[in-house]
Amino acid sequence: MTVTIDSIRDAARIIEGAVVRTPTVYSGPLSDLIGAEVHLKLETLQYTGSFKDRGALVKLASLTPRQAQSGVIAVSAGNHAQGVAYHARRLGIPATIVMPMTTPFTKINRTEALGARVLLHGDSVSGCMPYAEEIMRKEKLTFVHPFDDRHIIAGQGTVGLEILDDLPSFDALIAPIGGGGLISGIATAIAASGRKVEIVGVEAALYPSMRSSLRSEPIAAGGVTLAEGIAIKTPGALTLPIVRDLVDEVVLADELSLEDAVQTMIVRAKVLAEGAGAAPLAALCSMRQRFAGKKVVLVVSGANIDSRILASVLIRGMVRTGQMARLRVTISDTPGILARVAQQIGERGGNIVEIVHQRLFFDVPVKQAEVDIVIETQDADHIAEIIRHLEEEGFPTWRLGDTAHTG
Repeated sequence: MTVTIDSIRDAARIIEGAVVRTPTVYSGPLSDLIGAEVHLKLETLQYTGSFKDRGALVKLASLTPRQAQSGVIAVSAGNHAQGVAYHARRLGIPATIVMPMTTPFTKINRTEALGARVLLHGDSVSGCMPYAEEIMRKEKLTFVHPFDDRHIIAGQGTVGLEILDDLPSFDALIAPIGGGGLISGIATAIAASGRKVEIVGVEAALYPSMRSSLRSEPIAAGGVTLAEGIAIKTPGALTLPIVRDLVDEVVLADELSLEDAVQTMIVRAKVLAEGAGAAPLAALCSMRQRFAGKKVVLVVSGANIDSRILASVLIRGMVRTGQMARLRVTISDTPGILARVAQQIGERGGNIVEIVHQRLFFDVPVKQAEVDIVIETQDADHIAEIIRHLEEEGFPTWRLGDTAHTG
């Protein structure tokens, strides 16, 4: 049975009151940045922090009493696991989640806290499948697929219904693609509305499975990506034809653009987004001219980014934009010189974050030393000003990472 607008409307009735009816909000800062009218569908506000709540509930609601009593099983290392666990607990359905042994403890703990039994097996989600199938047969459990299920797709399609209700008109919609459940449901809802909307899907460049499949190309997918929520090696058998028929284009976002998008979302839009959730912004930033002046909806699919990864992304972003730099300064190895260097940096408005004073391991004369100094600055011009001032004061200085030694 295919996914229809009627099945999506039925799904909307099922989730009403049990899933957050998330807003579609206008973002002035992103609109100014892009040169388009940018609206954000904030699935980050769901109880578990992602759109997966929707499809999980619709699937669980479709179980027979016997299936519900026996329980369900899912394979996931992230958002799907939490969506299934949360709603299974609400409905009194036993839930088992099989996770790779490499899953971070925080995700395991969150899933267990939602009432699920967590089993660790294999080194990847795909590697978990044979084990999960064995448990499913042995314990007579019902499998809850993360995307390739008509109930799941219909549930995710309610995102599209809400956007259509919120915005009388819009020109384009950009959504992330992993297995394709989210964009398939949204595209089905928009197509049924009769509105002319350009629909663009975005995959992580390391996992171009949907685009490769649409082009009948061999799928070369793998590697570590910030957008782990859409790191899928094979698209769904149900979702692929829907995407082929209803999605205008599938584009790719590389890792640097994903990092930039996560940083831009939190710094400019004040929205916390995981890599997959920021992928639509990454795509839009690469297509500014194409969507200039148009009304564009970005589906921000989730907010579940590891705090350590987020901290790293933000600091790396500050380095790229010139708000943080590491300088190497050559000084004479005499008392008071280091204090003079620090004073010169402070006088020019630099904030010293860290200093490493090295006498022994650099290739400098015995009466000299080199100091590595991490500083916070306003921008690249400010860094250049500080370096110029230090040089004028007799301290040869260069920015580490630069291609030339200016000292």
